[in-house]
Amino acid sequence: MNSSDITRLLESVRSGKTGVKAALDRLKHLPFEDVAYAHIDHHRSLRHGMPEVIYCEGKTVEQITGIIKRMLKMGSDILATRASDTVFKAVKKLDKRAVFHKASRAIVIEHKKKTLTNGIVLVLTAGTSDIPIAEEAAVTAATLGSTVQTVYDVGVAGIHRILSKKNILDSARVIVVVAGMDGALPSVVGGLVDKPIIAVPTSVGYGAGFQGLAPLLTMLNSCASGIAVMNIDNGFGAGVLAHRINLLGER
Repeated sequence: MNSSDITRLLESVRSGKTGVKAALDRLKHLPFEDVAYAHIDHHRSLRHGMPEVIYCEGKTVEQITGIIKRMLKMGSDILATRASDTVFKAVKKLDKRAVFHKASRAIVIEHKKKTLTNGIVLVLTAGTSDIPIAEEAAVTAATLGSTVQTVYDVGVAGIHRILSKKNILDSARVIVVVAGMDGALPSVVGGLVDKPIIAVPTSVGYGAGFQGLAPLLTMLNSCASGIAVMNIDNGFGAGVLAHRINLLGER
């Protein structure tokens, strides 16, 4: 569906020929845009509450900018993950509002600032090396509209550090816990709070960590209840899930 199709549909709604509910139903199920190398789902925000997100790794700069150009034309906000400096420079030429969050490697373009949630998504890391994945979760949740707080380097090697943050833990609605190495921090946090916890294993660690497999298995085998586990290094997925849980509290 192109912009002229949407214009005609809006005119039909204004004239009373099409009801608002019928128009929304049509929009939810209209075709995607086929640009040969991608099928851009312009109506995902109507179904999911968020636009299609661009995963940059494996795509050329031309493909990424081509997708973004078409999404901007349709009025979509942009979230592009795992982007490089080269990609950002190209995107910045398309839209001067583009912001590059270097730690998370995420590019964000927002048409207008969102009203943030009352509920807080708290993002924790076990170590400083886990921050890039944690930042991906934090930027994602914040871009979608959640109020986000971060507390970094509070792993179990110095257990007093996380225990000193009890007030912050209690103030959150959802907690994302990012950890590599032994991946023990989510279990500790799970024993301290009654909040939903999203655990994210990272590929940080020495050889026996098997690029994140060891913390993944630790988190899946946690004896603490109420913990959901994401895939290795999937900060984006954690940010989306945390935001959706957070929205339930807003309603």
